[in-house]
Amino acid sequence: MIVLTSEDVAKLLPMPAAIEVIDATMKLVSEGGAELPLRSAIPVGGINKLGIMPGAIIAPDASCFGVKLLSLFPDNPKRGLSSHLGAFVLFDAETGQARAMMDASLLTALRTAAASGVATRALARQDASALTLVGYGEQAEHHLDAICAVRDIKTVQVAGRDAAKAAAFCATAKTHYPQIAFTAGTDVQSAVAQADIVCTVTASATPVLNHAWLPEGCHVNVVGSSIPTMREVDDDFVLNTPIWVDYLPSTRVQAGEIVDLIADGRFTENRIMAEIGRVLAGEASGRTSQEQQTAYRSLGVAAQDLMAAKAVVEAATAQGIGQAVQL
Repeated sequence: MIVLTSEDVAKLLPMPAAIEVIDATMKLVSEGGAELPLRSAIPVGGINKLGIMPGAIIAPDASCFGVKLLSLFPDNPKRGLSSHLGAFVLFDAETGQARAMMDASLLTALRTAAASGVATRALARQDASALTLVGYGEQAEHHLDAICAVRDIKTVQVAGRDAAKAAAFCATAKTHYPQIAFTAGTDVQSAVAQADIVCTVTASATPVLNHAWLPEGCHVNVVGSSIPTMREVDDDFVLNTPIWVDYLPSTRVQAGEIVDLIADGRFTENRIMAEIGRVLAGEASGRTSQEQQTAYRSLGVAAQDLMAAKAVVEAATAQGIGQAVQL
């Protein structure tokens, strides 16, 4: 088995490559090429949880299986740590041996942002150039990379509760994207007023984005709320915006804003447009006009971790990277 660090993962899976991996993965998911039990989480004290995400790819040309063990500690950023820390173990489909173990924090961040990049490439207007990031943490950083990889972004507005943190994010991002004009602030409404693409990447339990604030033609990636008790968008957003999802079984039980509206009898599952994989495969329609608003509801599925990890391990093997260990 080889062990790979966060630095190894970053080197072996750059964002453009991650986007192509996730594009192929989401097609596979919608084709039924994966076994994806819903993730589970157990409390480990206070607001902290241990998340468990097993899965298997059963497609003949990509078979593998594995599990992600991820600690979810929302206050970790105050300590200078990621809120998502853990390990991913990839197994060999032929022998059942543990083939590799790697840092799960960066793997999760990369595949999540890459999924938004895939959805943005499929659903956003081709001429989209104005991006708004609601949130300024680790996911905002990777989402900036992902969106810039699929659209020619010229302006970025970053909005969040802490003006200093939003400004610090922009200052750092400017060093990587000097051609882009960055603006920081705390007013989400004004930040999205002229946006072509919006990414919500917060840990908020209550809506941070209202549908009434959004201009026509914009595309929104709803990313940060991954459990039923979290909500980044208001009811009107769900009721008035065409929504595509990553995996319908997850959406039914984990997308809080959708789950709640279905329970209230105000929304039905058949109003969800389609899984994004079906759009990518040409089996379902995407955006139908320049004026249409579109949304991608991201929850993340184990298949994304599996295929990203598989790509990392294949690259590591080819380049001789990683520490070999015997269990």
